Amino acid sequence: MKLFYTGPVVNAEMLVTMLERHGIAATQAFADAAPDDGDLNRPARVFVPAADYDRAFQLFYAERQDEL
Repeated sequence: MKLFYTGPVVNAEMLVTMLERHGIAATQAFADAAPDDGDLNRPARVFVPAADYDRAFQLFYAERQDEL
């Protein structure tokens, strides 16, 4: 697994869902060891399989050529 994103858990959860809809088996983990307190701004990390990293990057970070 390769680190793909680090940021608030609320964003990480949405990113994992979007990656899964594109057939990429992403996982998330909290960036710290504190117990889950429900804080949506708590830092989290999203990991993707190394084989899918380039495709995930193209989906979410590459510039779109079809936009006006």
